[in-house]
Amino acid sequence: MKKQLSLAMAGVMALSLAACGGSSASSAATSTAEAASSTAESTAESTAAEGDVLDQAAAAAFAQDVTLTMWGAEEDQDLLREISDKFIEKYGNYGGKITINLGTQSESTAKDTVLTDPTAAADVYAFADDQLNELVKAGALQEVQLNADDIKSRNTPASVDAATVDGKIYAYPLTADNGYFMFYDKSFFTEDDVKSLDTMMEKAAAAGKKVSMDVANGWYLYSFYAGAGLNLSLADDGVNTVCNWNEAPGADVTQAVIDICKNPGFIALKDEEFTGKLKDGTLVAGVNGTWRANDAAEVWGDNYAACKLPTYTLNGEQVQMASFSGYKLIGVNPHSANVGAAMLLADFVTNEENEGLRFKERAQGPSNINALAAASSPALTAVVAQSEYANLQRVGGNFWASAETLGSICVNGNPDGKDTQTLVDDAVAGITAPVTQ
Repeated sequence: MKKQLSLAMAGVMALSLAACGGSSASSAATSTAEAASSTAESTAESTAAEGDVLDQAAAAAFAQDVTLTMWGAEEDQDLLREISDKFIEKYGNYGGKITINLGTQSESTAKDTVLTDPTAAADVYAFADDQLNELVKAGALQEVQLNADDIKSRNTPASVDAATVDGKIYAYPLTADNGYFMFYDKSFFTEDDVKSLDTMMEKAAAAGKKVSMDVANGWYLYSFYAGAGLNLSLADDGVNTVCNWNEAPGADVTQAVIDICKNPGFIALKDEEFTGKLKDGTLVAGVNGTWRANDAAEVWGDNYAACKLPTYTLNGEQVQMASFSGYKLIGVNPHSANVGAAMLLADFVTNEENEGLRFKERAQGPSNINALAAASSPALTAVVAQSEYANLQRVGGNFWASAETLGSICVNGNPDGKDTQTLVDDAVAGITAPVTQ
């Protein structure tokens, strides 16, 4: 037992040293991996009474007072406070006082905030998986070395892949539902109706209602071009974007999107406008994600339903709409003064119990395999159905503004009357332009 404890302490001490950066961080990381591995092996051979590696690491991490800051979405603050209090209760008997301060930071913009000054960023923070490469490249994420094998085994393979760079795990999978699909009112649409966007818009228009989607947003606009078999991906340099949307049938896709936006049964809404239009009765369906599931359920009640994205008409044929799949991750800041304690917190936030609690309170789909198996909702069922047509979001920084410009032109009905080939040529030129570093 003494050997296990000393090894765990060595691991946590090494993690704390890793905050210094440079060669010391590299050396500390190696020491941590060796210590954690040795501890795990010893623990496997010991009895249950001797405790596990996390408890041993905690004994070292919390022998003295520790203060951690954790950033998460505004909507998650109550949940994170609840989880933090449980963490303090679990690990608060090792001698030191544990203080966890919470801060509001959207996962969608976490990278920008963190990279402004990584040394001033939170010890633990949530972010969207598409930000992983840049955060790793900037040295703003600590490689997961404490309990890494357990992290891999308890989460879905796809979520682990989303947290991995060059074979190394750099974050803790948090959710496996960061994609989009179709919400709808099943008192208005049948299950056959929602297979076709054309049918949905026709029925909505006849009743003076709308189907919505945020077309002036590259995340959603991607759906139409990817569904038509066109490519959008990250270049080999990990910075720039490869895109062939201006090849056939890209111009025709662009015209199809313009036609959809002109349809009287359709409305292009920003995400923040979605709930308002739900509540005022405008919408009978809309493309969005799990974060709007509670809103849809509140408005439509027993008639709330969700499904994969429908098909749309392209050159007289029905084409299945594609989507981005995404994951929310929890990262540990290598500049933290308490890296070991921060890893224990990140591990705790993403364990089976707390991912199950997140699903219960926030309707967010777990990446934890056991928690996911126990979860059930229309939104999660739709995520799974759409996953067959979904791809990981991996694009360079110049994609977003150019895609938004193209989407805005479509939403506004191509007001300048430009040829659709010109529109998509201009968009691709912007998307693939070299990223200034």
